[in-house]
Amino acid sequence: MKVQFTETVLRDANQSLVATRLGFDQFEPILQTIDRAGFYSAECWGGATFDVCLRFLKEDPWERLRKIRAAMPNTKLQMLLRGQNILGYKHYPDDIVRRFVRASVKNGIDIVRIFDALNDTQNLRVAIEETVRSGAIASGAISYTTSPVHTQAKYVEMVKELREMGVSTICIKDMAGILSPKAAYDLVSAIKDAVDLPVVVHTHSTTGLAFMTYLKAIEAGADVIDTAISPFSGGTSQPATETLDFALRELGYETGLDGDCLLKMADFFKPVRAAFLADGTLNPISMATDTQCLTYQIPGGMLSNLLSQLKTLGALDKFDEALAETPRVRADMGYPPLVTPTSQLVGTQAVQNVLSGERYKNVGAELRAYCRGEYGRTPAPINEAVRAKILNGEKPIEGRYADSLPDDTFEKAKAQLGDTARCEEDVLSYIAFPPVAEKFFAERAAAEEKRCRYSIVAVED
Repeated sequence: MKVQFTETVLRDANQSLVATRLGFDQFEPILQTIDRAGFYSAECWGGATFDVCLRFLKEDPWERLRKIRAAMPNTKLQMLLRGQNILGYKHYPDDIVRRFVRASVKNGIDIVRIFDALNDTQNLRVAIEETVRSGAIASGAISYTTSPVHTQAKYVEMVKELREMGVSTICIKDMAGILSPKAAYDLVSAIKDAVDLPVVVHTHSTTGLAFMTYLKAIEAGADVIDTAISPFSGGTSQPATETLDFALRELGYETGLDGDCLLKMADFFKPVRAAFLADGTLNPISMATDTQCLTYQIPGGMLSNLLSQLKTLGALDKFDEALAETPRVRADMGYPPLVTPTSQLVGTQAVQNVLSGERYKNVGAELRAYCRGEYGRTPAPINEAVRAKILNGEKPIEGRYADSLPDDTFEKAKAQLGDTARCEEDVLSYIAFPPVAEKFFAERAAAEEKRCRYSIVAVED
């Protein structure tokens, strides 16, 4: 039997451990080696990479993708798409979702892993349809979580809906590392019985379960697993690629991975990791095994961001209180899976509740939008008393929120940008993150003007 690997160091591993601060120049020299390693795919785009590229790394995310594509012609490039949220934190009109998917595929993406934070399939349909239409592989993802309303039967029902929508693979996306070995075996078995599609399993090492979970998932028939090269593995990241490659080969599985390439990758990323550790970007807490996550279910990226938020506020001493408050807020909100953007909504509110000393005294606009119904159908009803306090007399919306959004968003954004937008991708960046993209465009223009002046002076000299 063959088990294939998706390498996550270029996206989820560095998102989970170092808040996605891995810049293109830091990994460019190793891309050709990754391309030769024999991975099923390399997850390199989507998730938080888009926002962080513009906001902190001062990179054009589209240009970054094109450079990765050029350096890795033999490996399928994979992205994570938040369904109707695309790569942002709110819902966008269907036309924008379609344009974004098309542009992603055009710039080099082969696999679009599509999930919804609430597992609301009506928020997945448009992205799946456009991915298939664009000629890429649509991987429909279950945002795995546990709660009184999340059952194996419900997940299988969702998988059947995804198959009808046209996905080519099913991904069990375990953001918080809470998928147990037994649950993995049972769920993979149930999915395999229900649909004739390859199953991908994604988990994190946060709780210490990941290696065992992967082995049991593979025994049940899982086809692909997500792993991270060892220097960026463990803790809130994925389990180590080399370790699982070794273990599976000993058990008689074929992996197709090149051991020499894996060794070169590990040697390359060791000093990169050391630099992040030295400057404080890599928090040792993110590398620890934390079994409390089996209770509070905070995913890797959310945990590192929560630590960063509390550190910025000078409130790291409130960390344990914020963790304890998180599952209470989640229950009030109808047990959403904790994955972007609901992880940010729940986590931020938990921090606000702890710092203010009164639950829901301070509530952000995003949580109000969630309570209005702008993020879709919640797994369970929202606590009515809490929702009434948050909305303060405002009525929740009815129906699919995206249907109420204007269909001229792209043309308006294009007109607003004028000559600042050089291509469709610039307009899409602006739609996803308006102030951040505007600042990036201004800095890009200033940097180009500076280079031009320097070149002129150099020629004259």
